Amino acid sequence: MGFKLVSLNLNGIRSAATKGYREWTESIAPDCMGVQEVKAQAADVLGKLDSVAGMPGHFHYAQKKGYSGVGAFSKVAPSDVVIGFGEPEFDDEGRYVELRFDKPGRKLSIISCYFPSGSSGEERQLAKYRFLAAMRPHLQALKAEREFILVGDVNIAHKEADLKNWKGNLKNSGFLPEERAWMTDLLDPTAGVGLVDVYRQLHPHTTDECYTWWSNRGQARAKNVGWRIDYQLATPGLAALARSASVYKEQWFSDHAPLTVEYDFSL
Repeated sequence: MGFKLVSLNLNGIRSAATKGYREWTESIAPDCMGVQEVKAQAADVLGKLDSVAGMPGHFHYAQKKGYSGVGAFSKVAPSDVVIGFGEPEFDDEGRYVELRFDKPGRKLSIISCYFPSGSSGEERQLAKYRFLAAMRPHLQALKAEREFILVGDVNIAHKEADLKNWKGNLKNSGFLPEERAWMTDLLDPTAGVGLVDVYRQLHPHTTDECYTWWSNRGQARAKNVGWRIDYQLATPGLAALARSASVYKEQWFSDHAPLTVEYDFSL
């Protein structure tokens, strides 16, 4: 049996719902879906937007209204749900929800995560670096005990092929040397954490087709001046089971596009 997993930054779950994201999700019938930037509170979601395509959702809301927030939907009920990753500064911002699907002899997680952006200024860039510094050991420890796929908006374009105007963004948040080095370490199978960038594993050379986010300025979307900042990052055993990966751009639910990967396993 196959496992279809979607990641999508909604830029507001209520806004995306008015643009058809729920109907599209029903049409492709995924097994699990991670969403980011929910920008809502429990009262806005419960009983209205807390399920999609027959999948109940589990959410980590930000304390600040209209800000951040992540969710994860699944056809199969998880054996456990982990909200936050133990860092109060960022758990208050609603950035991490982990669904665990544990059976005898198998521990497996699907994580929806929203990494901070540093584009608004130095203060948020420093917060982003603190987040990265905390997330690395968390993922390393998690990898030591279970298989997982982290889906989400990482807010980092790893290499030159991952954004259109890389020369013009060498000093901008999202493509800074320190951020890219963090990604390189995360994906290093020898000295680093050893996760796998599943899209790049399946599409090692694509450029224009790979983008998942476009600025609202300067007709970026019309000109496809985009960035690949949405990922599915998997432990090697699960990454080896990935069979297809695609970015959907026929409809627009957000300033991001959905990333769908199909794997050869089932929960």
